[in-house]
Formats: sequence, structure tokens, C-alpha cells
Amino acid sequence: MSVYAALWRILPGPVWFRVILVLAILTGVIFVLFTWVFPWVDGIVNPIDVTVEQ
Repeated sequence: MSVYAALWRILPGPVWFRVILVLAILTGVIFVLFTWVFPWVDGIVNPIDVTVEQ
């Protein structure tokens, strides 16, 4: 059994509600990534010091 099948099985309601719920959760995860995670990682990685040699 895959992780996605297990998650799909524990979601409540009919299929149309599960689809809406999955889209809402995915939107929330993307919002959290762009708001807090990516800026935090950008401060750690420091892309200004990147050099490319030819």
C-alpha cells in the first residue's frame, strides 16, 4: 500500500470533498513553503557567493 493510498483512505467524505480537501491542504503547504521555508533556506544558502567558471 502506498502512502498516497493510505492518506486518501483516511480523508473523510465523498470523492468530490476529498479532492477539495487535498487541494486546500496542498495550497496551504505551498503557502507555508513560500512564506517561511524558502526565505529561511535562502538566508542559509547565500546565493550571492555562487561563482561559475568557464
